[in-house]
Amino acid sequence: MIDLSRIVKAYDVRGTVPDQLNEPVAEALGRAFVLTLRDRGEFAERIVTAHDMRESGPALAGAFAAGARAEGADIVEAGLGSTDLLYYASGALDLPGAMFTASHNPAQYNGIKLCKQGAKPVGQDTGLADIRSRAQALLDAGDRAGEPKGGIEQRGMLTAYAAHLRTLVDLTGIRPLTVVVDAGNGMGGYTVPAVLGEGLPLTIIPLYFELDGSFPNHEANPLEPANLVDLQAKVRETGADLGLAFDGDADRCFVVDERGEAVAPSTITAMVAVRELAKVPGATIIHNLITSRVVPEIITEHGGVPVRTRVGHSFIKGEMARTGAVFGGEHSAHYYFRDFWGADTGMLAAMHTLAMLGGQAAPLSALAKDYERYAASGEINSTVADQTAKMAEIEAVFAVPVDRLDGITLDFPDGSWANVRPSNTEPLLRLNVEAPTAERMAALRDEMLGVIRR
Repeated sequence: MIDLSRIVKAYDVRGTVPDQLNEPVAEALGRAFVLTLRDRGEFAERIVTAHDMRESGPALAGAFAAGARAEGADIVEAGLGSTDLLYYASGALDLPGAMFTASHNPAQYNGIKLCKQGAKPVGQDTGLADIRSRAQALLDAGDRAGEPKGGIEQRGMLTAYAAHLRTLVDLTGIRPLTVVVDAGNGMGGYTVPAVLGEGLPLTIIPLYFELDGSFPNHEANPLEPANLVDLQAKVRETGADLGLAFDGDADRCFVVDERGEAVAPSTITAMVAVRELAKVPGATIIHNLITSRVVPEIITEHGGVPVRTRVGHSFIKGEMARTGAVFGGEHSAHYYFRDFWGADTGMLAAMHTLAMLGGQAAPLSALAKDYERYAASGEINSTVADQTAKMAEIEAVFAVPVDRLDGITLDFPDGSWANVRPSNTEPLLRLNVEAPTAERMAALRDEMLGVIRR
């Protein structure tokens, strides 16, 4: 018997195919999505779907559509697409959406990201828990979908998606740039040529643009340094101005400079924030609590209002809606834009980076240096027996001011800070440390890990 509590996570559905996620499960989730939206008084008469390059995507999307159509919903099939292309379709068509992807997970996984009209997120507190319960009941009862009542329409969205992004960032007047792009055999290989190709002063050097859900070259997870090695080498080899790496569903973008050195997502967040504040002076910018302290500093220095949130896209999107923020950034290279329905799009962040670099003469390393004031550890995971007890022990050992917005954040007198957050799904604690110098960061990191791992 399928247990949906194992694959329906806080923000999406994610599981191995076919043992955890298969066509009957997708069909039940399609029915449950329509029924839950209706129960909540939300539009559910038409739904747009898309899928990434994973082999199981078309069949799962088709089964979901069959379930939704059995409950009377019409389906707009966008077909192959990135997650931000699906968000574009949901926003532009004003329809709920379902994206079939497991993002950066290995080949045996697939999943579903759901959204309401206008790309509004669906998470545990905004309908996903109800969808899971309803779908579980259908599966437990062996209640399969009947004949379709709703219609189906194929509608490619790539050209319109690319055109919309080009209205948001004008790259036509920048200086010529050579850009290495590592798509990791994911959806960047589909979207980059459409968005950054013809008519722009960009020379694109492609790496792994062939769509292949088995990921034959490396995992499509640029957050892992090992998966950036090929991009870094190609940038150095070709003398390119910068490199871009996309994850599997191309909703996140990572940047390396002309030396092949990684540019931290916090740096990109600060850079994009400056551009957004130039367009909307005094605007609010969202950042999560483990982005660098340089982010709120830069926002404030440029006349903006920084708002600090918990980690996770539902919190970022919720705060953007509440505050009317123009932009939000996370340490994980998710970037959110008000003029993209508040949804995340790595492609638009990449375009802002290209515009900023191409609008002046300095190399990216020099440009980024103005936004790099601190040394950060990156996220370090440790397995612990009791997350709550260990966090209490950390507080007792260090005895400095603590806030509890998300896990515990310890503030040290010299401006250093450390955040420790429990994983929601595994017996892990996640540590992030930042300090004014690399030496202080390393010392504090090791001291924290000594307590966490003892």
